[in-house]
Amino acid sequence: MFNNIKGVIFDLDGTIVDSMWIWKQIDIEYLETKGYSLPKDLQKDIEGMSFTETANYFKNRFKLEDEIDEIKEEWNLMALDFYKNRIKLKKGAKDFLKLLKGKNIKLGIATSNSKRLATAVLDSNKIYHYFDTIRTSCEVNKGKPNPDVFLKAAEDLDISPEECLAFEDTYAGVLAAKRAGMKVIAIADNLSLPYKKEIKHLADEYIEDYFNIA
Repeated sequence: MFNNIKGVIFDLDGTIVDSMWIWKQIDIEYLETKGYSLPKDLQKDIEGMSFTETANYFKNRFKLEDEIDEIKEEWNLMALDFYKNRIKLKKGAKDFLKLLKGKNIKLGIATSNSKRLATAVLDSNKIYHYFDTIRTSCEVNKGKPNPDVFLKAAEDLDISPEECLAFEDTYAGVLAAKRAGMKVIAIADNLSLPYKKEIKHLADEYIEDYFNIA
């Protein structure tokens, strides 16, 4: 899998850090303040969207009066303590990052999350310094499943997409990386388990954790 690979680009939530579990609760609490309950289809609808795209989705679907930046700031504040103090790495992630760095492979992040939360969780888990670039979907034209954020990260690393390996946990994320022309390893996450069959079919490889990489 690592033959001719010069760069590895990781999604963040559900891929490097075990954080997807907090967002359903944040969505529930946020919508309750606006007088709504959580729709059953919401999590699947927003999968892969950038922070900004998700805020637009909420504003339009729930007819919110708040401006987009106000919605995003409220989410940042609701999630910041989790990202600073409570969210931990996926099993084997740090050891795997050390291994890649030892091979002089460039590393990047391509996340749908906000830069503020991404920076907070990478800092708190002491892995920020491993990455040569950190890109969010808000910095490109379209979020996942479009390939834009992966292509931007590869551009930052000065490596062709064909020389990059991507790690993702969701179907939208795997699809985005494949559309970018990258090989993709999918990693198991509880939130994406209902779509495990589809994800395994699309990805080049599927692992339970970073200790399972051949």
